[in-house]
Amino acid sequence: MAVLTPPRPDLLAYREATTLAFPKLVKELTKIIGKKLTAYISSVKDARAVERWIAGSEPYKGVEERLRLAYRLAKMISDHEGSRVVQAWFTGLNPELNDRVPIRLLREEDVQTVGPEILGAARAFLAGG
Repeated sequence: MAVLTPPRPDLLAYREATTLAFPKLVKELTKIIGKKLTAYISSVKDARAVERWIAGSEPYKGVEERLRLAYRLAKMISDHEGSRVVQAWFTGLNPELNDRVPIRLLREEDVQTVGPEILGAARAFLAGG
């Protein structure tokens, strides 16, 4: 029996990242990368803010866009590799990103600018390149 897979590994992750309610998205992201890394991407000092978002509080300006992209990346990699690999991918020097660290780019750079570059690096990783 043949298993049909989408032509791009991130289409399902994109759909979920786009359609999930923010509290659910944050909860699912923390299941994959943990509360500390989620807080780091969000530029908050501790995980209490993450817990408040899961409970339904409004995120700070710019946080939702960053976390939706982070979820998309985490979901597409975890669907193929598992959460331990996701954490290593997020926190390691990435040759596709000129040896920059994806999680740091997510935290510090403009998502509109760096997002396509990080997505390309994740796709290359999943393609084995």
